[in-house]
Parts: sequence; structure tokens; C-alpha cells
Amino acid sequence: MGAAHPEDLRCRVVAEVEGGSTRRATAPRFKVCDSSAIRWVALKAATGSLTPKRGRKARSPLEPLQAWLLELNAREPDLTLDETVERIGLDLGLKTSDSSVDRFYRRHGVTFKKTPARGRADPSRRG
Repeated sequence: MGAAHPEDLRCRVVAEVEGGSTRRATAPRFKVCDSSAIRWVALKAATGSLTPKRGRKARSPLEPLQAWLLELNAREPDLTLDETVERIGLDLGLKTSDSSVDRFYRRHGVTFKKTPARGRADPSRRG
């Protein structure tokens, strides 16, 4: 989704419509879509302002559990994402997915280093 159109463009479109032009005829002249012109005129009539609405921030259901999740990760750093999801379900009764836990950890700067059970596999050598 792109950025909001500037407020001066919105004002010019609405002024043109208020001057007697139709919304659908005005939109192509200002190179905006018909629906934008219709919404802007309705917004001006409803609120008296043409300021773009602020985008809403997505809220994760895991954010209230921030302290618990970070403490769990510190206590048991070898847990996989699937095991973390299972633990959230068992301990807290919250149904979630491994991708949402992964996004949560990324937002909070938690990284996972690979810790292989064995050393590096050596190439086979001729004897």
C-alpha cells in the first residue's frame, strides 16, 4: 500500500467538486481514482477536514507476554519455535503459530545461533 495523497491535492479535488463538477469527472483531471475523490468529499462533509487517517499499528497477541517469552528464551535457549508454541499453549492456554513467535522474537532482537549436536562433518578422504 502506498503513501497517502498530499493534503493540498485532496483540497484541490474537493474544491473542484464543491465548485460544481462531479466527483467522477474531477478524478481523472487530478490523476486520482474515482473512489478517492468520492471518499475525500465524504470525509470533508463528515469531519470538515481532509487530513489522512493515521495508519494503525498491528498488535500481536504475544506482546502482553513479552516478559514471559523473553524469560523463557533466556532460561531455555535451545527451544525450537514449535516447542515454544507448544509451551505457550500448555502454560498460558494461548493458541499461536511458529511464524508469529518468530516475528515476535525478530521485533525484540532475539536471534538464534545454530548449535549442532556434533562437530562439523569432515569430507571423506582417500586412504
